[in-house]
Amino acid sequence: SESYQLAARTDPATLCVLHLPSASKPLAQLVPEEGLRLPSAAKARLMEALAALAGDIRVHGTVDIEDHRAQVAADAEPWLLIQPAALGLNVHLQVEPITGSGAYFDPGQGGRVVLAQRDGEEVQTRRDLDAERAAAEQLVRLCPMLRRADPAQVTFDFDDPEDCLELLDQLRTAGARCLWPKGESMKIAASASATDLRLTIKSSREWFAASGELQVDESRALGLAQLMMLLAQRPRSRFVPLEDGTFVALSRAFRKQLNEFAALTSGRSKHLRLHPLLAPALDEIFDEAEVDADQAWLDLQNRLIQAKAVNTDLPATLRADLRPYQHEGYAWLVRLATWGVGACLADDMGLGKTLQTLAVLLRRAELGPSLVVVPTSLVENWRSEARRFAPTLNLVDYQGANRKTLLDDRGAADVVLCTYGLLLNDIEAFEAIEWNCVVLDEAQAIKNLASKRARAVRKLNAAVRIATTGTPIQNNLMDLYSIFAFLNPGLLGTAAEFRERYMLPIERSSDDDCRARLARVIDPFMLRRTKSEVLDDLPARTEITVPVPLSGDEATLYEAIRRQALNELESNQEPEGTRRMNALAHLTRLRLSCCHPSLVQDTGITHSAKTSAFLETMDELRSAGHKVLVFSQFVKHLKLLAAELDEAGVTYQYLDGSTPTKERGARVAAFQNGEGDAFLISLKAGGTGLNLTAADYVIHMDPWWNPAAEDQASDRAHRIGQTRPVTIYRFVAKGTIEEQIVELHRHKRALADALLSDQSSSAALDSEALLELIRASGTEA
Repeated sequence: SESYQLAARTDPATLCVLHLPSASKPLAQLVPEEGLRLPSAAKARLMEALAALAGDIRVHGTVDIEDHRAQVAADAEPWLLIQPAALGLNVHLQVEPITGSGAYFDPGQGGRVVLAQRDGEEVQTRRDLDAERAAAEQLVRLCPMLRRADPAQVTFDFDDPEDCLELLDQLRTAGARCLWPKGESMKIAASASATDLRLTIKSSREWFAASGELQVDESRALGLAQLMMLLAQRPRSRFVPLEDGTFVALSRAFRKQLNEFAALTSGRSKHLRLHPLLAPALDEIFDEAEVDADQAWLDLQNRLIQAKAVNTDLPATLRADLRPYQHEGYAWLVRLATWGVGACLADDMGLGKTLQTLAVLLRRAELGPSLVVVPTSLVENWRSEARRFAPTLNLVDYQGANRKTLLDDRGAADVVLCTYGLLLNDIEAFEAIEWNCVVLDEAQAIKNLASKRARAVRKLNAAVRIATTGTPIQNNLMDLYSIFAFLNPGLLGTAAEFRERYMLPIERSSDDDCRARLARVIDPFMLRRTKSEVLDDLPARTEITVPVPLSGDEATLYEAIRRQALNELESNQEPEGTRRMNALAHLTRLRLSCCHPSLVQDTGITHSAKTSAFLETMDELRSAGHKVLVFSQFVKHLKLLAAELDEAGVTYQYLDGSTPTKERGARVAAFQNGEGDAFLISLKAGGTGLNLTAADYVIHMDPWWNPAAEDQASDRAHRIGQTRPVTIYRFVAKGTIEEQIVELHRHKRALADALLSDQSSSAALDSEALLELIRASGTEA
């Protein structure tokens, strides 16, 4: 129809242009800017004129029209008038008091009385403005996408298509009334959660094949592979496009579950490949979806149920009282062994991983022979721990020229103890045996996936595989991958898949979702407790004696010095005082040779077993973020260690008797403030009077006669102000005078306690007693 334009300035910079139907022209010509005032006698004629206009314009006010016009109930519920825009939607929140009239108002705004034409009939209504405002506010509360705007706002612009879909899904859920100009340009056809997913799981060699479909509505379904493909195209969206242009709104929980499913499966054909051990990481979607699985899958689930319900009482033959957290670790290992999967016990150093593992070996002793692979420096520790806590195990020490014969006819209760080096040399013999259990101690030894050592251990055949390590990750995530490639092959995919799926997103992009996903995958198979987590179950102070076997050259030198001492002392007829001084001098030479051959004489031996053990321990402790106090009775030994740390690039502080008093305080303060991973201290110079609570580990490189002197040195870290458990390592050269000193600590403490005023408990021993110590301290004794 013919129309005209009415222009008016609302402010100096704005021109408002209205397009009005031609029937409104006379009214516009009659009504001036300031409004039109009419006498009351003209009311009837005014109402008649307004009624004629009601079909073309909105007519509302405060005066009821008291004539033949029908009164109708007002509709206070809001409408969303939705207009497609270039990229998104424009939305206007309105009310239509007279339904079907096309006369819309801002909720709670305008006149209370509305006059309109509906179906050719002139009708009027009285609006409830308060009810309109309340209904609009309720809708905004139900739709967070609207709530983001000003509470008084009624017009909303959404430029992001994802925001538009979020809005439409919220409006759909809220049951909101929406009006589109010519049908819906965006439509949420259905919503879906995991309960709408049907999965089919079938075994396929060492994998499971997963297929299925998502039921969209009664007549439509999306195949699982197609669903995954569509989601991959819209990685940040929970809205799946359908062929007709509509969308399926996935619940946020379901979208997250599908993300996990996509990340933990491989292949995007009709069937997706799923590793059997990933079931726990996907239990949420499996619990909610409708799953049709074959017997192999059901057997897997039954093994999981059985593993959770297995009795975890300690073996009757274990001679130890486990702390609560240790019993928990043992029970965890037992459950995973029952399940038939590999386990990584990654407790912090000093929490008793060896004891927990021995308990498992005892429990499984009747199931066949087991193999324990350890660094050379820990062989003696395993021997002593096994003798002490699990004497019914038959520990077979794999060494010697004819060692391969030790593998013949191995059976129940046999535990073969082997170093990594010998395992690599004789791997063909070891891989020919079906082991009941294989334990890798200090499993960071296989952190290099491509190393011969790592490749060798992956060849071993075992019903149960256990790795123990306090530092499962030393350099990067590939360290962890290498350990799991031994424990549960295939769980983390190929090395290339692991790098792409986990390592690069986590290490380069700090992807928290990816980190959390990896944690969910490995959590069932790795138990990690730090000292701070089990503080209530730990003594405030833990002492560990570390036996250190001497190398062949070191043992030869030690024995030569010992025999020379015996020859001189046994033939010595000098007075007791002189004989005793000579005996102490020989004992000091023996103790020095236990630390490093070069401390005694220039032998050409450039390294020592103790130095190697020290550097390995420092590397592990530094990797775990610990600070260490290092004590030695011998200053020249400390200086050798300092040179080794310099070469290794390890920062440290240093203190001996020659350190000036002012410098002592500065170095202590520097260490307490975080400067240095280690503090090297001579026993006499730093054994008392220092507060070094920045350290939570103490290493005694050589045992001192008086255990009280060592205790005082250890108390530099273990004192008021220390908030962490303190672990004390005592390195003892195996088969030497140092073992005799430790025996004095254990069995003759009363003798040492009687002479606490003297720094050397050896003062209580006469020359004959000292000579007896030298006789008993031979490497072949």
